[in-house]
Amino acid sequence: MVQPLTLVSFDLCPYVQRAAIVLAEKGIPFERIDVDLSNKPDWFKAISPLGKVPLLKVGDEVLFESSVIVEYLEETHQPALHPANPLRKARHRAWMEFGSSILADIWVVETTKDPVAFEQKLAILKDKFARIEAELSEGPYFSGHGFTIVDAVFAPVFRYFDVFDQIADLGTFDGLPKTLAWRQALAERPSVKHAVVPDYHERLRAFLKRHAGQITRQLA
Repeated sequence: MVQPLTLVSFDLCPYVQRAAIVLAEKGIPFERIDVDLSNKPDWFKAISPLGKVPLLKVGDEVLFESSVIVEYLEETHQPALHPANPLRKARHRAWMEFGSSILADIWVVETTKDPVAFEQKLAILKDKFARIEAELSEGPYFSGHGFTIVDAVFAPVFRYFDVFDQIADLGTFDGLPKTLAWRQALAERPSVKHAVVPDYHERLRAFLKRHAGQITRQLA
């Protein structure tokens, strides 16, 4: 018997996006429920040990942490989105962690009011994307023509810059043509487009305004 899947979500969460992308790439039907993380309902607090999204409800069971969720989906549903070779698979998992570290840096860029911390994080981001540039091959995706979970991890990373680019020229991808091409290829992927609500960009801009960080000094 196929277990019904429910993805518990928050509209701006990049970790939810990676789970939604993997579900779409594998053609898995699921229900999506959004919660307000500033006013968490009791039912959510009861099933989320860390009080975070995403959660994946698998019948009566609940999985938490996006990396665990996508690995469960990889083990239980085709097509495979990890390489078959154990060493390559391990390297992909390492780059997934690298993507998560970039999301932590982006959080500071979004919210800090400290101009020094802001510039430091921008420099760190430029260095990290330069490392990615050196790793990329002919494309269009991370490891070539096949879409992988690494792509699902980085698509939400790049989506932030769709909004950042409307605010200021941060120069994050200057001199990184392969990274820019990868970013564009991911943006055109249906699973990536549909992983967020249609007005995601407006919601992110509103989030930035509410936090009134350094980046909003240039936000009209």
